[in-house]
Amino acid sequence: MGLFSFTQEVAIDLGTANTVITCNDKMVVDEPSVIALDARSDKVLAVGKVAREMYEKTHPNIRTVRPLREGVIADFYAAEQMIRGFIKMASGRKRWFAPSLRMVIGIPSGSTEVEIRAVRDSAEHAGGRDVYMVFEPMAAAIGVGIDVLAPEGNMIVDIGGGTTEIAVISLGGIVSNKSIRMAGDDLTADIVEYMRRQHNVKVSERMAERIKINVGSALTVLEDTPEDYVVHGPNQMTALPMEVPVSYQEIAHCLDKSISKIEAAILSALEQTPPELYADIVKNGIYLAGGGAMLRGLDKRLRNKMNIQFHIAEDPLHAVAKGTGVALKNIEKFNFLIR
Repeated sequence: MGLFSFTQEVAIDLGTANTVITCNDKMVVDEPSVIALDARSDKVLAVGKVAREMYEKTHPNIRTVRPLREGVIADFYAAEQMIRGFIKMASGRKRWFAPSLRMVIGIPSGSTEVEIRAVRDSAEHAGGRDVYMVFEPMAAAIGVGIDVLAPEGNMIVDIGGGTTEIAVISLGGIVSNKSIRMAGDDLTADIVEYMRRQHNVKVSERMAERIKINVGSALTVLEDTPEDYVVHGPNQMTALPMEVPVSYQEIAHCLDKSISKIEAAILSALEQTPPELYADIVKNGIYLAGGGAMLRGLDKRLRNKMNIQFHIAEDPLHAVAKGTGVALKNIEKFNFLIR
């Protein structure tokens, strides 16, 4: 970029849980998708990590919002302000003028026209001049290192915060895809419900997230077993403090039903796959990306269920962001980008 370049290129992975922005091949923003607003004036108080620190700890004058739910924009104003805040972070130093932005944004493959329009409008209001979109499974496949333009079938499963995206990709297009609204947030909700029902203890969304990270598992038998995680919270009946150790086996039982839905969706996508591409997938294996891919034992459970090799991406959390960055650099080459 020259001294008088008035266009800044940014690739955005606008996720339900985290937003990642890459600029000139560098990851410049990796923050939680949370914004804190003044409840009276709607003025932005904080975005990202600072806003997440406030999440579930606010008083009536501050509202913390997660603008994206199940992969789509639920709060239009908050989403626009959050994108603005992150772009400001990505720019770093203060400028005399705001450069016009060329953006590529990752969106769920099951997005409707209305949902795509909402993302486009938010991006344009936040300063985007040229806004392109790429479906998340396609971006994840590029980020994992798959040659998406090759005449060969590859399957990617991207388990994010709000949606699980499953797609079979060949010749630069999505052959069959399945987008289900069952992902990380639902697993967190399962843990909240389980702790309430089984241990009679009230836990917050953030505590449930910590339980998932520390002892979350898809299998009841693991080779590398994590230590029990001690949960502190109020008893539902007496409101007295409780201390409950939680094991990974318990969480595996608690998450079983939701993981079964992800398994069923993968099988459904395989069912719709043409035989030639199916043979390629069996040979190449299936790639797992997204934060959900980091759940202990998930690849093994899926492998045992389907008898196909599952590979976890090298950096599953940032696979979509990396792929969006590559798509931004090759806008002319990739004709699957939505304008």
